[in-house]
Amino acid sequence: MISKYLLTLVAMLPIALAAQTQLDWEAGVTVNAGGDGQLAPYYIASNRGGTVTQQYSTLFNAGISHKMDTTTRLSWGAGVELWGGWASSATYGLLPPPGGASAAMHDEHPARVWMQQAWLEGKYRGVFLTLGAKHSGSPLLNDRLSSGDLIHSGNARPMVGASAGFVNFQSVPFTRGWLQIRGEVGYFKPADNKWLENHYNYYNHLLTTGWWLNYKNIYFRSNPNKPFVVTLGLQAACQFGGTTVTYSGGNEIESVEQKADAEAFFKSLIPMSGGTRKGDKAFFAGNHLGSWDLMLSYRLPVGSKVKAYYQSPWEDGSSLGKRNGFDGLWGLEYESATPSWLSGAVIEYIDMTNQCGPIHWAPADHEGTTLTTKVTGMDDYYNNYAYNGYHNRGMSLGSPMLRSPLYNQDGHLRFDHNVVRGVHAAIAGHITHEWQYRAMGSWRKSWGSMVQPITPALTATSLMVEAVYKPASVAGLQCTAQLALDRGKLYGNNFGALLAITYHGNFTLGKR
Repeated sequence: MISKYLLTLVAMLPIALAAQTQLDWEAGVTVNAGGDGQLAPYYIASNRGGTVTQQYSTLFNAGISHKMDTTTRLSWGAGVELWGGWASSATYGLLPPPGGASAAMHDEHPARVWMQQAWLEGKYRGVFLTLGAKHSGSPLLNDRLSSGDLIHSGNARPMVGASAGFVNFQSVPFTRGWLQIRGEVGYFKPADNKWLENHYNYYNHLLTTGWWLNYKNIYFRSNPNKPFVVTLGLQAACQFGGTTVTYSGGNEIESVEQKADAEAFFKSLIPMSGGTRKGDKAFFAGNHLGSWDLMLSYRLPVGSKVKAYYQSPWEDGSSLGKRNGFDGLWGLEYESATPSWLSGAVIEYIDMTNQCGPIHWAPADHEGTTLTTKVTGMDDYYNNYAYNGYHNRGMSLGSPMLRSPLYNQDGHLRFDHNVVRGVHAAIAGHITHEWQYRAMGSWRKSWGSMVQPITPALTATSLMVEAVYKPASVAGLQCTAQLALDRGKLYGNNFGALLAITYHGNFTLGKR
């Protein structure tokens, strides 16, 4: 049934393109400066689609799009967004060089021009298809106020690929609206080979390029017209394919090309054994991770909503079976029915310290061993023995509360700080009809990773305040100013500012 809808959609897109079309366009400039380090403070860099990462930058962006109408039976959408400008460099390499070897230091900065988004999409009835690179955030959380979804946040640049699924929530037949379903599945390519090659230290661990990502989710929701609504679902992602080269002391010691054929695509969708590497053959092909998600929402008599949610991460069968204790993202959210001085508020607690224990022993990994007992611990969130970690161009694809590899200026392309406990809070509102504000703050403590624990633990306190001005006299103009700081050894002591000016307009092509 779904395949028939998608074929109909593709066949009818040329007809839709010939009709009258409204296009939205936007152009802007973003300037940021400050910080004692070489990278932007945490809240300036995080959850921005990987656009602003350096200590200093002056960036221009321009885009044009046609929005898909989800209320009609057949609709289409398309868009393109370009970014470019100047950004300062950060130094990467061996810090300090192991064994007294001479340091191989080099400066890296983002591309001077890049394509942030370029997509074509359409829908037929309740099913959509998207091709290209399109920014999307959490399927459940408030991207503007949350610290970030554990699996699918808006922290990194979007990847090029294809995805299909249900448009929003759809009522399940024969339930009379009491049960709704939402879901999607897609395959994506990060195109970050050069970034990985330029930021790796070629001294320890490994380098994996040319990999693929499969992402999927499914959610069930009770009747949204009732005051109390329950949403329950699952997210799952899989890194697969690519070429993994292992280095030691600056020398290549192994190169393995992992399958990216039709069989590998299927096994990324439905986890099965049979990959190229020994661990894939014994267990599951690729790097699988995901989360169990639960949200409870209550609508107050005035129309405002109060939500409680929990995301429980998993990396293998033990955490999938919830043997990782209290680990996860726990949150409360307030959503005002109308714009007010407090339009929204979020408070979250994140705990990633259990990880099913510090010990992992799988007899299949050790040929000839007489120890047959199996211990499935040391989940090592966002890391994997065959991949550089769950990130795109150094920015976490999941929660940025686990420090992204971009900040590893020693050239180690993994999550060095994933044993983390912390809190995050944010509020936003309207001061007047022209002025809005947002404020965010977080504190976290990191014990390193399960593989490489550290003592004493490192902490970070991060704060950000933002003011947004939308003058009534100039429709479409928006001015945004941010001040942000970090304190502690996890990110260093940084203070920075950001100013962004954007203008949004629209026009119509074609005739009725």
